[in-house]
Amino acid sequence: MATLQTNTIQALQDNRSALLDQWNASLEASGATRNLKGDDIKQQTSEFLNLLTTALQPDSSQNTEHENWAETRVFLEKLSHSRALAGQDSQQTASFIFALKGPLFALLQREYADQPAQLAEQLLKISELLDALGMHTIRTFQKSRESVIKRQQEELLELSTPVVKLWDGVLALPMIGTLDSQRTQVVMESLLQRIVDTGAEIAIIDITGVPTVDTLVAQHLLKTVTAIRLMGADCIISGVRPQIAQTIVHLGLDLQGVVTKANLADALALSLKRLGVTVTKAV
Repeated sequence: MATLQTNTIQALQDNRSALLDQWNASLEASGATRNLKGDDIKQQTSEFLNLLTTALQPDSSQNTEHENWAETRVFLEKLSHSRALAGQDSQQTASFIFALKGPLFALLQREYADQPAQLAEQLLKISELLDALGMHTIRTFQKSRESVIKRQQEELLELSTPVVKLWDGVLALPMIGTLDSQRTQVVMESLLQRIVDTGAEIAIIDITGVPTVDTLVAQHLLKTVTAIRLMGADCIISGVRPQIAQTIVHLGLDLQGVVTKANLADALALSLKRLGVTVTKAV
């Protein structure tokens, strides 16, 4: 099996400064440095080249999964995570590694100019090595990106289910969009916690912004209503439009025992009545 020769490793060390200049220029030309600071790029390329030459010491394993590549892998993982947070795509991130190929290939061509067989062997080995490191970078980037997207989705989910205090003892949860299992869980957790925090007696779930109500959505609503009642509070569902009412009847859904109102104003009026509060116009 082909391995990187001592001459190749020595050439990397002896031509470090030139490699860095050519690598940084290649990154700039490929657009891989967009939205990134130039000083940060130079520091990262310098650190990676140091790690690369250190890992390629004589008698060290050239398998990037080996323990002598641990620091290099950690560096690439941190790099990928920072690029994901910076909004870069996988191609820009992977280019950090792959842009080094050109300068390295040119260096090896000069080093083995009169040894074509060894040149081909060394080009293949260095290409395989950088490909392995590049793939590690891409895998880490994808995981980091998925983590960022998941966190953003959770934040958006929380923002899309705000619990509003309408009156002393009355909370309202205006819902917009589709109600699924995950969102139902967030709704119940946030609403029940607010009931505990405020000591509210009545919770209004407004579904004016929910486009459709099917069997699954109704079941999610009933679960939420049941959880609210177990907390010792009453629940009113408002925003039941004619189309939704017809759908519920057509599906044969059992909403007996659940108080519903056509709009949020009617639900608030009923809540105040239950609390014994009378609101009158000022003369």
